[in-house]
Amino acid sequence: MSRYLEDELDDDQFRSLRLRNGLYQELHAYMLRVVIPYGTLNVKQLQQLVYIADKYDKGYGHFTTRQNIQFNWIQLTQMGEILKDLAKANLHAIQTSGKVVRNITADPLSGIRVDEVADARPYCELIRQWFTLHSEFSWLPGKFKIAINGAKLDEIGLEFHDLGLQLTLNDKNQLGFSVYVGGGLGAAPMLVAKIKSFVAEQDILSKRKFIKKRIFS
Repeated sequence: MSRYLEDELDDDQFRSLRLRNGLYQELHAYMLRVVIPYGTLNVKQLQQLVYIADKYDKGYGHFTTRQNIQFNWIQLTQMGEILKDLAKANLHAIQTSGKVVRNITADPLSGIRVDEVADARPYCELIRQWFTLHSEFSWLPGKFKIAINGAKLDEIGLEFHDLGLQLTLNDKNQLGFSVYVGGGLGAAPMLVAKIKSFVAEQDILSKRKFIKKRIFS
């Protein structure tokens, strides 16, 4: 921020940097979008978001359809302190805007739904670790949205995403995914096409045992 404020970066150079870090320039102030990976927050993180809303905004934030939170009255000169305060609770704003892979959407009741085939959160976390700060996914032709659902009932809108993964069991009771590709909203909305009814778990993800043990053991 200081480089821009000291005129070392022009508007175009700064726009590229701020958008990749969730900062939008709006009519009256800047808006900061903070990522909430697959819609999961712990108590400390929620308390820190409340602190940021009270200190740097007007006492509130807006939760988004992609399970992020936005603060709409941010002063550019305070951005450095805001990012530091987010980091204290392991929160950030990386890849919440711009032409990147966005936050993965999952059912907020993942892990406790009675109709759940499997918990979607370990798969969300593995994919999140794979694409975050990955150079190949920082300069895409357009934003790319992923959703993963573990319940039999789809309440996250798999068909509205570029990539939708539905956890399912085949006739041998093996865990895998139905794969949906090509959905989107915006100016030209369309529903995805199912391109595969079953892809085995090991053919989509690697190191799944490690990630499950690390997150939920």
